[in-house]
Amino acid sequence: MNLIDGIVREASEWTVLRRDLHAHPELGFEEHRTSERVAECLTRLGIEVHRGLAATGVIGLVHGRDGGASGRLVGLRADMDALPILEENRFEHASRHAGTMHACGHDGHTVMLLAAAGHLARTRAFDGTVVLIFQPAEEGRGGAQAMLREGLFERYPVEAVFGLHNWPGYPAGTLAVDPGPVMASANTFAIQLLGRGGHAALPHLTLDPVPVACQLVQALQTIVSRSLRPIDTAVLSVTMVHAGEVTNVVPDACRIEGTVRAFSSDVVDVIESRLKTLSHQVAQAHGLGCEVEFLRRAPPVINHPREAAFAASVMTQIVGEAQVPTQVPAMASEDFAFMLQARPGCYAFIGNGEGGHRHAGHRAGPCMLHNPSYDFNDALIALGATYWVRLAEGWLARVPE
Repeated sequence: MNLIDGIVREASEWTVLRRDLHAHPELGFEEHRTSERVAECLTRLGIEVHRGLAATGVIGLVHGRDGGASGRLVGLRADMDALPILEENRFEHASRHAGTMHACGHDGHTVMLLAAAGHLARTRAFDGTVVLIFQPAEEGRGGAQAMLREGLFERYPVEAVFGLHNWPGYPAGTLAVDPGPVMASANTFAIQLLGRGGHAALPHLTLDPVPVACQLVQALQTIVSRSLRPIDTAVLSVTMVHAGEVTNVVPDACRIEGTVRAFSSDVVDVIESRLKTLSHQVAQAHGLGCEVEFLRRAPPVINHPREAAFAASVMTQIVGEAQVPTQVPAMASEDFAFMLQARPGCYAFIGNGEGGHRHAGHRAGPCMLHNPSYDFNDALIALGATYWVRLAEGWLARVPE
């Protein structure tokens, strides 16, 4: 593995910062302490800092040996926010904010990019400018959209933008990237069944939405299996059903909520249409009213072929071809998709292992993303930072097409 010696020597210091961020998680657009730590670190490294984009976003500009005179820019993005999850780990750096946790590794993503920034600022072995994008609010709160809406790429017109996410299950020491769709779109739905409540002992005088909701949940499961082609990939999951407050009262309404994931907008079109039709018709068959809301929150992450191929070549130089497996598409979503709609680029994975890196005091559950026993693997810091450095230097060294 061809890691950068200087970054390896500093890995323990970056680990301290990573664990500090893990112990002080903050939700989207509330990353005030986190963004302050990031800005302080960049300033200490002699990097030009811009703040305030999307409230808590931080931008660092590392100018090369030409002072950025070439006018060429490449963007590297890390996310900073945590999740509303109660951490069950009990090691020393576990969350000190009850109900908030870095359960997706954004603490590690932030530190990997900071470690890369330190080396880039020391060596400046490139012409042009590396734009370090520390994004808030990736976890469903619209951070990427907010940065774009406030002029991210107008202010910093990068040629390409790259992202990197740790991935449990991929062995530590591996990197993966592929062209095309690698993460699904994120869509949510809410169905309100409107009946007439009353005494539970007199159901014939009510229009009970609960059994209708049970039928509808089952009917929704036929959309993927019977309305889509077998070769289409999609997930429809009902994740919430809310009705009633006491045992002897039939409620007036029942609310059903869930998520839809797919790699194609055409597939989402079919699912949305069938979901609305089924909801209204099942409700009508039982004399109930129905209201349906379907929101498209993020498009699929679709890697651009040229940028993905370039990233793969950088990975191979660092870890060898055998350690660059195929990036298997995931049904999870990422708002980095919006950046890839605005600029060419790609989103890659770095293996986080199976959880053997966790310290004494971790919960016995799996070390999976969005899990209360998750923890980022600090052994990845040097590898991730090396990848960022070699990617930026290599991109700015290539002849523009």
